[in-house]
Amino acid sequence: MNKKIFKHARKLHKWLGYLLALQILAWLLGGLVMSAIPLDKVHGKHLATRTLNNPFTQADYVASLDDIASQVANPTQIIFENFLTTPIITVINKDEQQSFNGITGRPFEPPTKIQITANAKAHLLIDAQVTSAVLLKQGMREVGYKTNVWQVQFDDTFNTTLYLSENNGKVVTIRSTLWRIFDFFWMLHIMDYDERENFNNPLLISFSATSVLFCLSGILLLIQNIRLKRFIRVKSKNKSK
Repeated sequence: MNKKIFKHARKLHKWLGYLLALQILAWLLGGLVMSAIPLDKVHGKHLATRTLNNPFTQADYVASLDDIASQVANPTQIIFENFLTTPIITVINKDEQQSFNGITGRPFEPPTKIQITANAKAHLLIDAQVTSAVLLKQGMREVGYKTNVWQVQFDDTFNTTLYLSENNGKVVTIRSTLWRIFDFFWMLHIMDYDERENFNNPLLISFSATSVLFCLSGILLLIQNIRLKRFIRVKSKNKSK
């Protein structure tokens, strides 16, 4: 094989190594962290639950279903649930969902801050106290930029945060330090430093293609090294004869 090929391969391998070193380290470290943290813990299932058992029976929902359903255009689903000590009937269509008081049949009024805090604590699976409860008109990235959500933070080791809907008090999502660590390394892994969702971004594709070249040039150098060792071995045998 032409020696110039090996010369160019060595130079290419060296400079690609300089270029890729930090990103390859980030890929390896990110893979280690993301594989070491179970997804259940990332999603906070050991910290809080998204839903609670409904303590009410069908007989407790005394409001007229016909009257409630007539207030929603083309309903497709009716759910019997609860918020704290109030039975709730939620009617869903293809565009929205509306909640009603299961006793009076009136539209369910948005919960107060005290009720939101009580509901967040009811969903908590650990021993922790609320440190803040703030209504966000525009949520942060960790809640998907959802609008009109309550952010309830707790004082536990994992900085558990529950996000609840302003309209019905339902838990939207659970976040913690573990999720934020996972999310940070996921960002490094897919090289999407903005929304952290695009797995097909040009930067990742470019670095992946460059990594392939790095591996191919390394294989060429390995072949050269093997051939060189064989040559030295054969030459040594010839001298000893």
